Amino acid sequence: MTYTLFDLTGKRALITGSSQGIGFALARGLADAGAQIVLNGRDEAKLAKAAASIPGATTLAFDVTSHDDVRNAVDGFEAAHGAIDILVNNAGMQHRAPLQDFPAEMFEKLLQTNIASAFHVGQAVARHMIARGYGRIINIASVQTLLARPGIAPYTATKGAVANLTKGMATDWAPHGLNCNAIAPGYFDTPLNAALVSDPEFSAWLAKRTPAGRWGKVEELQGACIFLASDAASFVNGHTLFVDGGITASL
Repeated sequence: MTYTLFDLTGKRALITGSSQGIGFALARGLADAGAQIVLNGRDEAKLAKAAASIPGATTLAFDVTSHDDVRNAVDGFEAAHGAIDILVNNAGMQHRAPLQDFPAEMFEKLLQTNIASAFHVGQAVARHMIARGYGRIINIASVQTLLARPGIAPYTATKGAVANLTKGMATDWAPHGLNCNAIAPGYFDTPLNAALVSDPEFSAWLAKRTPAGRWGKVEELQGACIFLASDAASFVNGHTLFVDGGITASL
């Protein structure tokens, strides 16, 4: 076995929602594997600060929920700078409320941010990848792709959709040389989970519920992302890889 299978030197990766949290950690991991990094978000100041800590990283600010904004940004970047070889659809949000009281406007916002964005950016980037006959798309799903908890039913719905969209991408685009897969993180210590991390009762429950007995560290997602972005995963397509400390394996 040769470790050059995991070498991403010469590849360019666009990671959405990557100024902090899981997206930023994945960007750093891909950079360590040799990829040139393009960070995305809407806050240009936060993006610039994040890019400063990744050698050679550039930024591309656009709203992932706007089809036209995405298309213009991706097409413009490709024309000016060249190929995007790897796409990580990471942008996402959470909102917690009992389902019977869940605000309709927040439901719509979750749909746009968590699932429509993967369609918008995936399609815009895939059109260029198809023309070149090569590409890697990695969508970020969740442990809620398979499981549910009270108060987050719409989030759970969007993450289930991410896994099935990933299968659809693979089915349509594998014939054109693209590999489309997903990573489903368990419970990780991120800004999105700040309210849960600071709740001693929830953290105690999580430690008992997860075979590994703890919160995940965002750096522990990097290996899965590098694998799916690399030649080591050349025959892996339409798969959702759970990185969850065993929570989906155990009752």
